[in-house]
Amino acid sequence: MIAGDLFHRQPLIRELKEVNYLFSKLTFTKVVFIAGNHDYVKPEGYYKTFVWADNVYPLLGDKITCARFPKENVGVYGLSYHQKEIRENIYAGQYAPGQFPYEILLVHGGDETHAPFKKSELMDLGYNYIALGHIHKPWILVENFAAYAGALEPIDRNDVGKHGFIKGEMTPKGTMVQFVPFAKREYVHMEIVIDKDTTNMGLREQIRKKIEEYGVHNLYKLILRGHHDPDIIFEKAGLDQYGNILEIVDDTNPAYDFEKLEEKNQKNLLGKYIACMKGAKEGSKEYQALYEGVQALLETKRGF
Repeated sequence: MIAGDLFHRQPLIRELKEVNYLFSKLTFTKVVFIAGNHDYVKPEGYYKTFVWADNVYPLLGDKITCARFPKENVGVYGLSYHQKEIRENIYAGQYAPGQFPYEILLVHGGDETHAPFKKSELMDLGYNYIALGHIHKPWILVENFAAYAGALEPIDRNDVGKHGFIKGEMTPKGTMVQFVPFAKREYVHMEIVIDKDTTNMGLREQIRKKIEEYGVHNLYKLILRGHHDPDIIFEKAGLDQYGNILEIVDDTNPAYDFEKLEEKNQKNLLGKYIACMKGAKEGSKEYQALYEGVQALLETKRGF
C-alpha cells in the first residue's frame, strides 16, 4: 500500500512504465496506491490513461473507492489528490462500509493545507488499519492502528533518521504493525564538541572515529560546538576523509582569556570594552556580545 506521492512530481510516461514493470515482477504481492499532493491527478496527466499490471490497483478518483480482495477478506479504500492542496477535512465521516472482515483506509495529508484531520476522528471511522502518507519520516500515530511509513529513502539532507516501511498483519485477534528499516543510508546531523586544546589534526581524528562509529555509508552534517584556541583556524576542507560530509557548521567561539587580554590592553579600546562587559553571565546575549566584540576588535587590531 502506497499512501500517495509514489512520485515526487508529476510522473512521465516512461517513469510509469518503469515502475509498473517493477510491480509486475512481484510474484504474490498486490499493490494499492493513491496519488498525493506531489503526484496529484491532472486532467491531462498520464495517470488517467495508463494501463497498470494486473496486480496493481490504483485508487485515482477524487471520491473514496475500494480495491476489493475477496479471497483475502480485505477491502482497501482511498481517494487521490486532484490538486496540490486540499484544505478541507475530506476524511471526516468516511466510515468503514463493513463490506469486508478487514478494511483499510489510505490517507494522504495531516497538515492544514493537505487534508487536515483529527486523530480522534480517524479512530472513530471503524477501519482495522489506516495507512498514512505525506510525512517523509516514519511515525506511529496510533499504535497498531495508524502510521506514517515515510519515504523508503531520505528525500533530502533534513530527512534524518531511519527510513523504511510498515509491515503489518491482521487477524481475528487484531492488527499488529511494526516499522522495518530499509534505507541503505541515512542523513545524520552530528554534533562535535571541541575545547581549547583541539587542533586541526585532533578534530580530524575525532570526526573520523565518530563517522566510523555511526557508519561510513551515511551522509553527515557536522556542527562544531565549544570553545577553541584563538590561534587555531579549522580547515574544513581537510576534515572530510570519507567524502560523505555534506556540510560543516562552525558554532564554536574562541576560548579567550579575558583577564589577560584586559591586563595587556588596559589603555586601549579593547581593554576598556572587556572591563565594561566582563560581568556578563556565560550563555547570555551579553556574553555573546563580549565574545563577538573582542573578536572584532582583535581583528581590527591585526589589520593595523
